[in-house]
Amino acid sequence: MTVRAVGIGEVLWDLLPAGRQSGGAPANFAYHAGALGAEARVVSRVGRDADGRDLVARLGQLGVRTDAVEEDPAAPTGTVAIEVGADGQPRYVIHEGVAWDRLAGEEPGRRAAAAADVVCFGSLAQRAEPSRATIRELVRSAPADALKLFDINLRQHYHSPEVIEASLALANVLKVNEPELDLLAGMFGLPGDERGRVAELARRWGLRAVAYTRGDRGSLLHAGGEWSDHPGVPTAVADTVGAGDSFTAALSLGLIAGWPMDVVHGRAAEIAAFVCSQPGGSPPLPDRLRAPFLAAAAKL
Repeated sequence: MTVRAVGIGEVLWDLLPAGRQSGGAPANFAYHAGALGAEARVVSRVGRDADGRDLVARLGQLGVRTDAVEEDPAAPTGTVAIEVGADGQPRYVIHEGVAWDRLAGEEPGRRAAAAADVVCFGSLAQRAEPSRATIRELVRSAPADALKLFDINLRQHYHSPEVIEASLALANVLKVNEPELDLLAGMFGLPGDERGRVAELARRWGLRAVAYTRGDRGSLLHAGGEWSDHPGVPTAVADTVGAGDSFTAALSLGLIAGWPMDVVHGRAAEIAAFVCSQPGGSPPLPDRLRAPFLAAAAKL
């Protein structure tokens, strides 16, 4: 059985100092899931313009299936201006009123979500209607036993307590980073230290797993009442664009494969560290990192 992975939300051009690259967390997730052996699709919307045609073509070159990418006759394809600081951290200017804000949930996208083994969605593409309602409808339509992974992915001011709480209620897996956990702690009154906050998120929303990434302090994974604490993989950082999305893709496929939690965690951390060492969010992954996932996919 081939794992069917679907990223739902924004696809766009990242306008990096070195030139434009295809981006958007759902697209990056789909790319990495596909590189690790899944049948990967993105459900999104582009403009009826040259940027849209180029973006769909680029996603296809990366191995991402694009039959569920809608075309908008009026709104332009999304773009994000990115500056990378001396610390490798990206700073974003996300343009508004673009095609992915108008995601309609056309038939190919509905079919993809309804057949998915894992759907990944975030908060950014829920910044406006009709995308907000469409994304929630698509996530609800995924099979009951599918992973419904909320990668909170806060950007600028494009989030609210209502969006986050509604998304947590739809999800069964959460990916959150250090500043996002601090925000959630204040927003929802989460108690204690980082472990206490992670455990409370899992308890309050009935989450199967919570992955908490801490930058150069590594990451923490909580699943089934158990913990896995990874110190991180030392790496020379080119930029961190797409690293969290690669971690999320590896995490979801490892959970579906049924690997022990420390194994899932270690392989996800290795892949994210490699992506940090490369420019952009969708670098080719080395065979040594892909091999365990491809072997597991062959056994499903």
